[in-house]
Amino acid sequence: MNFTFTDEQQQFADALRRYLDKSYGFEARQTIVRSEAGVSAPQWQALAELGITALPVPEAQGGFNGSAIDMLVVMQELGRALVIEPYWATAVGIEALRLAGTAQGEDAALLERAAQGEIKLATAFHEPRARYDLFAVGTVATREGDRTLLSGTKSVVQHGAQADYWIVPARLDGEIALFVVARDATGVQIADYRTIDGQRAATLTFSNTPARPLTGAHAGAAALEHIADYGTVLLCAEAVGALDALNHATVDYTKTRQQFGTPIARFQALQHRMVEMLIHAEQARSITYLAAVRYASQNADERRRAVSAAKVRVGQAARFVGQQAVQLHGGMGVTNEVAAAHLFKRLAIIETTLGDVDHHLARFAALPDFAVATV
Repeated sequence: MNFTFTDEQQQFADALRRYLDKSYGFEARQTIVRSEAGVSAPQWQALAELGITALPVPEAQGGFNGSAIDMLVVMQELGRALVIEPYWATAVGIEALRLAGTAQGEDAALLERAAQGEIKLATAFHEPRARYDLFAVGTVATREGDRTLLSGTKSVVQHGAQADYWIVPARLDGEIALFVVARDATGVQIADYRTIDGQRAATLTFSNTPARPLTGAHAGAAALEHIADYGTVLLCAEAVGALDALNHATVDYTKTRQQFGTPIARFQALQHRMVEMLIHAEQARSITYLAAVRYASQNADERRRAVSAAKVRVGQAARFVGQQAVQLHGGMGVTNEVAAAHLFKRLAIIETTLGDVDHHLARFAALPDFAVATV
């Protein structure tokens, strides 16, 4: 497969990288992580001005109608710079509105505001004790006159406390449906916390909370899985950027650390290990690009197959490259003073978000024709 970014995509990537190199260095990131909010409003506004919030939004709502391939450009750069702003959560929320919404009325208004960077979104995929099962939904929606009320708990909602609106799966008359819940709705409790990679997550508890159903043609359980696949592709792309940054950091460190009077980068055994790290990263890149292409497939099983294959390979690469980088950095590799430790932590969280290696291996194997295809 010959995959080349267009001139426009490459220019967008270059512009974003220049901004991040200049204004979102490691120390600036650490300052934001240690802040009470855990995110930066000025940085979010700057990213919106660069156009990345408008990229996934349809043109009719003021966006650029960017595909999953276009989003690779953004996510790789954000992964490389370890950006902690709630972009992934908002992009996934935009895709949820695009897939399950009507592109009219309130749905269109939310997309327009998201494109301008006025609001942030988050999708509450999981519940306590559900592990990675998207369809283990215990949150219940009930009708009360012309209102719909939600009751239940959602756990580990990425940037849930920073979002203005949540996309929430719940069971209505026994079937999974998707709902939009405003942050200022009544009956909501938010428990915000920092995850080990410096990002933010939250537990959301709803108690007779007013919600608006998404009533598009593709709302429901199938849409929820489709949205999760989109989020998985973006995570894989972010991981590719982080893998690149971790490989570069490791090579640079071995050129400066000396043993027996010479840089350890000259030791052939360590050179072999760094080559293996590069191979893992390149294989992860290739399968991620394929998943981005297949995400748009009309064949749902083809999409599932490519996405799960990418998540497996990226997860394997994340673990191998991260562990090798820590070994080659020595004790410094696990301290908060070097970016390598934070890259490893972020890769570890990506590997366990929306399904780990074992989960996606099982999903891949459960797809039709798996046994035939492997003979």
